[in-house]
Amino acid sequence: MKHILFAAIAATLTAGSVSAQGYQFTETVAVPVTSVKNQASSGTCWCFATTSFMEAELLRKGKGTHDLSEMFIVRQKLLNQLNDNYLRRGKGNIGQGSLSHTWNNAFRQVGIVPEEVYTGINYDSERHSHGEMMSMIHAVADAAVKNRKRSPQYDQVVNAILDAYLGPVPEKFTYKGKEYTPKSFASELGLDMDDYVELTSFTHHPYYEEFEVEVPDNWEHAKMWNLPLDELMAVIDGALAGGYTVAWDGDVSEKGFNFGKAVAINPDVKNVGRYEAADTAKFAKMSEKERLEEVYKFEKPYPEIIVTPEIRQEGFETFATTDDHLMHLTGMVKDQNGNKYYVTKNSWGTERNDNGGYLNMSDSFVRAKTIYVMMHKDALPRELRKKLNI
Repeated sequence: MKHILFAAIAATLTAGSVSAQGYQFTETVAVPVTSVKNQASSGTCWCFATTSFMEAELLRKGKGTHDLSEMFIVRQKLLNQLNDNYLRRGKGNIGQGSLSHTWNNAFRQVGIVPEEVYTGINYDSERHSHGEMMSMIHAVADAAVKNRKRSPQYDQVVNAILDAYLGPVPEKFTYKGKEYTPKSFASELGLDMDDYVELTSFTHHPYYEEFEVEVPDNWEHAKMWNLPLDELMAVIDGALAGGYTVAWDGDVSEKGFNFGKAVAINPDVKNVGRYEAADTAKFAKMSEKERLEEVYKFEKPYPEIIVTPEIRQEGFETFATTDDHLMHLTGMVKDQNGNKYYVTKNSWGTERNDNGGYLNMSDSFVRAKTIYVMMHKDALPRELRKKLNI
């Protein structure tokens, strides 16, 4: 069955697929997830993607549908960054970005609350907007480093800034008729942060060992398991097919990533006529630039690059592949030529494309542009878990 927009499964949203002009997608795997949210003018995709992932985990575990507060986690992350930056003499990372394990670490520290309890918008706006708040945070951080001291007033000022923009943290709250603290609510949800693993694939470190992926947003120096590329992709596929979703971090700065068209592709401009003889004749007369312009009209699928570990590594080491954005893989589809795509839930709201805020990323794109993924350890094949001793 071919889908044009998106399908509802078990009263939650999952991605179907959009026909981006000539793209026609058939759903092959769909895992239930919660509704699409909007990070708006904030650099908090890491938190929105991981929160969405954890909400899907609650669905999978039979814990019901929950809308968890992203900004409750963001607040603790900012406090952790400020501490790290001060101890590093101002050389730390206090940008808005981060990675999935930051969510896990903050959850361990302070728990979690529902969105209705802590929206994180304590200013005159309907949507998140963090520019001014981050300017204040940077000013306080710089002053503490310059003074070589964090006074009691420093702590008061930091918390006053976060209270002013995000709102004071609730010590207790009532949710669905029951009183909780952030810690007791987290405990009742039953999410164990030790159950989640981050996986990557690069050739400059040994396979089947952990290493710190060298990207700026890995300011907590978390280690990730390094797998051969084909094995990483097989693990992602197996997870989705088994009813597990996957948090994804990667590069979306490429021209082949088009959220408005709801697709992300990695075209092979040297072989764009591989599918149809008419294309071969047409593209033979074009320059590479003209070929790309034609492909990026997104009128139909064209052949894509066969991504090897070497191609992937070159992208990373030449900084062509960067950790721009986190999203949430929730299923798989195939196009009319049988090519596989990953159904991807974004956090840019539902109004910026005709696919309800989802897009479909091609297998080639994901192979080339993934920095890492996070999933439940039970989603890994038994043999791999044994090999990694997890």
